[in-house]
Amino acid sequence: MFDLSCRTSWELTFKLQRMMPTCEHDLFCMQACDPGMRDITLGPQMFKNVTDFSTFLLDRSSGVLYLGAKDAILAVDTNNLNQQPRKIVWDVPEDKRKSCVAKGKTEVDCNNYIRLLEFLGDGRIYVCGTYAFDPHCAFLEQSSFTLEKTEDGGIKTETGKGKCPFEPAQHYTAVMASGILYTAATSNFLGTLFDISRATGPEQERIRTERSINWLNDPEFVSSAFIEASADANPTGDDDKIYFFFTEMAKEYELYTKVKVPRVARVCKSDVGGMKTLQRRWTTFLKAQLVCEDKSSDRRFNVLKDVFTVQHSAGDPSSTHFYGLFSSQWEPEDVSAVCIFSLTDINKVMDGSFKELKKNCDNWMNPEPPPTPRPGQCLNSALKAEGFESSLKLPDKVLTFVRDHPLMENSVTAAPVLVRRGIGYTKLAVTLTGRGAVLHLGTDRGEIHKVAVVGQNTTLLQESPVFPSNEAVNNILLYQGWALVGSPLSLARIQAEGCALFSSCTVCARARGLGCVWSNEEEACSLSEKDPGPGDVVDAALKKCGSLDGRCSPIIQEMRVSLGQRLLLPCVQLSPRPCSWQHPPHRLTRQHHTDLDVTVTEDSLGNYVCSCQEGGPSVRDPTTCLRATYHLSLEGPTVGGSKSPAGSRHIIAVYILFFFLGSLCAVIIMYFVNRREKFGQHQAPDTSLSSDKGRDFTASFVSPQSPSSTSLFSKVFQMEKQNGTTTSTTTTSTLLSNQGNGGPHSSSLSNSKPSNGINGNSSSGELKLASEMLVGNVVGRRTVERASPGGGEMESGEGYGMVGGLGDGSNEGLKGLEEELASFPMFRSSAPLAPCEESSI
Repeated sequence: MFDLSCRTSWELTFKLQRMMPTCEHDLFCMQACDPGMRDITLGPQMFKNVTDFSTFLLDRSSGVLYLGAKDAILAVDTNNLNQQPRKIVWDVPEDKRKSCVAKGKTEVDCNNYIRLLEFLGDGRIYVCGTYAFDPHCAFLEQSSFTLEKTEDGGIKTETGKGKCPFEPAQHYTAVMASGILYTAATSNFLGTLFDISRATGPEQERIRTERSINWLNDPEFVSSAFIEASADANPTGDDDKIYFFFTEMAKEYELYTKVKVPRVARVCKSDVGGMKTLQRRWTTFLKAQLVCEDKSSDRRFNVLKDVFTVQHSAGDPSSTHFYGLFSSQWEPEDVSAVCIFSLTDINKVMDGSFKELKKNCDNWMNPEPPPTPRPGQCLNSALKAEGFESSLKLPDKVLTFVRDHPLMENSVTAAPVLVRRGIGYTKLAVTLTGRGAVLHLGTDRGEIHKVAVVGQNTTLLQESPVFPSNEAVNNILLYQGWALVGSPLSLARIQAEGCALFSSCTVCARARGLGCVWSNEEEACSLSEKDPGPGDVVDAALKKCGSLDGRCSPIIQEMRVSLGQRLLLPCVQLSPRPCSWQHPPHRLTRQHHTDLDVTVTEDSLGNYVCSCQEGGPSVRDPTTCLRATYHLSLEGPTVGGSKSPAGSRHIIAVYILFFFLGSLCAVIIMYFVNRREKFGQHQAPDTSLSSDKGRDFTASFVSPQSPSSTSLFSKVFQMEKQNGTTTSTTTTSTLLSNQGNGGPHSSSLSNSKPSNGINGNSSSGELKLASEMLVGNVVGRRTVERASPGGGEMESGEGYGMVGGLGDGSNEGLKGLEEELASFPMFRSSAPLAPCEESSI
């Protein structure tokens, strides 16, 4: 059992650890075999409840890994993981923690999270922590693994503002260049000010960015790199440079939605600021946009997650490449992409034209020509010969220009070498081989994915679990063929280089492009010096393994389906090149990225083949690769017992028949109702109070001069504007004059003689009509104005008083109804606006 657990891959070791919760992490395997030769995972039990690891610092000479955690610093010997890690406790005093909580922060955040670990070069490590939202820095002696003390025995500290973030989760990056610390972090308690600064060194040389949204606009810092110019390959005497990678809100895009844009910024090592303009500010700060775009699908990945810096040729800084890990602001699902940017392309953009950020009306102004010497240029031998030995001697016009033009016109563009959907990658590391590169990608579910990139082709090699699914990978360091992988709670050491890490013939065959060959005699994967040769080397190697499922010759997958079922047929394509499907001709399909959405019918049964373009000998010569093949067939009777879609068609026909029959009945009923209304209009009035017609509102108020009751409020209360004064129509007056002719309790509303009045109207019916007329008038914000008996015009509101002539207390009832309706907001009249009144929003 011990030999089995140590011979198997580290995935099985991880499973065995979870099956034995009482054991220390990996002590089981470490006691059974040589820990220096196996993949190992250390968890919370090994670290004695020290959590929240966020920072890695590796001493490559000794193999000691320093871990920055919450209130502690750990030192782990990666060559002897059986040894208990050393620990330094650096926590926050209780009174300072309470003060932090009183300022509105949580108790969890009011601790000391170690965010910075950097070598000083004199046997010490510079350590900085959040220290309850008041960043502090200290000095760690490597030999004794202790923090420097003051004379009274306390920890010797200095301010960490501008060197370390205030919050434990804030985006942050730092790099050491010749013993001087360069950082990109927030610089205030609220986290609203951002600086890229030279944080250590002589006080007069500590400079930072200008506080302007043209320089930094709500950035999320990701990574930084110090590129030291080689003395042999630097004939111009150019200065060393520091590069910062971040994502910020785009100032140049004036859209309603905030657009995130990935950037690369560059400053020069010898920059000390200007004499008058840009004092204690960068005079060489320039930034450019990074574009990771798949032109075939017109999709751009605009959120930068991580950057890994590597030299493609050892000892040649000009061969430096930056592997960027991106996601998308616009994708509803997780999507990850990897783009590669060269240092040469970045410097070419930095030496190009400047973008003009000043705006005149809605047109961008033409940029003014840059002055001489070129703004943002690093000092070199030619400038020093002209008398510019320092940035302090640069003219004000040069400094003013670079202050107002930090952004470059052109962008650094690259096409993605890998695109994965549905997977959230968090960290990236790269191993170079003789024929290509291996990407080590950490996920947000505690996994490490290995992807081979050879020329234009990308192949997924392994997907291996390292930590529990709730622990995201937040650190990856490469050291002597190993990958040191970290999460907030655990640490793992896994094999990262060499063909020997591929433990099966199938996985080894997928790495054939890297030069790996499987040996059946030794049952091992090893590196071969022979060239893989032309053609699809992966498929040829898979056939030697006896695998029918090749990389470009997949086996047919039989799928038993039911009618009406909805399927999503996957087609995994790592590269961004397009994929197409061949399937039976029917309309119930929709391609979602590379996958195919299918609704099963009788016409959709058959074969489905996904073909993707792969990289050939050149970019313009792609080859076709079959990625997936499916065969859909019926599994038996469909859900609901219907044997064919004919049954469903019959049901639909019955529904349609009932619909038409119902419509016909409705037309007939409406016809007879119309006939009855017309017949009632020519009948003699019924003078009996017990008549049923007198209780019917619709029939009791119909007259030859009034409209039909079905359109009472749509026509009766129409208002017209005459000579600038709003008056009611004749129809309204006619209705008012006809309303008073009724039973013994009604009274006349005007002196005009009623015509064709209808008797049998009770006072309740009159009250109901009057109230509804009142509602119509109030809603229309108009007052009924009609001629008074004296020949003059009725005053506003006079009509309501005449309605009050109704007997039996109707006057008080209508007044109460008017007051009640006026209390509703919908019936209140808003204040009118003056003509041509302007408002600012």
